[in-house]
Amino acid sequence: MRPYIICHMVESLDGRINCDMTEKIESGDEYYTALDALNCDSSLSGKITSVLHYATGEFESKGTPIGRIVWHKAMEGVGFDIITDTRGTLCYDDNMNGDKNMLILMSEQATDDYLDYLKSQGISYLVVGKERIDLQAAMELLSEHFDVKRLAVCGGGNINGSFLREGLLDEISMLIAPGIDGRKGMTASFDGATMDIEPSRLSLQSLERMGDSVWMRYTTTTTSKNAFAET
Repeated sequence: MRPYIICHMVESLDGRINCDMTEKIESGDEYYTALDALNCDSSLSGKITSVLHYATGEFESKGTPIGRIVWHKAMEGVGFDIITDTRGTLCYDDNMNGDKNMLILMSEQATDDYLDYLKSQGISYLVVGKERIDLQAAMELLSEHFDVKRLAVCGGGNINGSFLREGLLDEISMLIAPGIDGRKGMTASFDGATMDIEPSRLSLQSLERMGDSVWMRYTTTTTSKNAFAET
């Protein structure tokens, strides 16, 4: 069994998600108000988000790739702020984000000395996938070993797109903020697919006005039928 997985994003009217831009066009805390309402015990974001908000520098590894599936749960009874970092490269001065224990999700290219570093910092980790993170296996292991029941994916376009293409998203929670970006080449909420990929059909479940923003919740055709679907 895997968690019930919701992709939660805020974007401009033209579908762009640059954080500096969305902060300028949001009228308040609608994004976080909606995120809280989703009742997710854990969240997941990417390395770029970590560099911007959490990381304090690069880890200088002298170790060797771990080469196997391994995990470490540093704390019990809390949710997790999960950061995808394929090779394990970043340093942190805290093991918490709010009330959530940080958890670094990596491939088997992560080194043994980096895992020792994370453990010494009280940071949880999960290593799965040979050259890249195996998302399917990772979601099952997060449920089994970390008790993650409802996961909010708040990544960049490529991470969100990977979850979508893997059939791992049960729900899309999209907040349309009152503004337009318009800049050429800016990342969209779902990105990185090749031109031969078919569009994903969704089913609208709810529509709500939040200030000048619109909050829409959709289910996907792969919606999980597990016990964690209901808020």
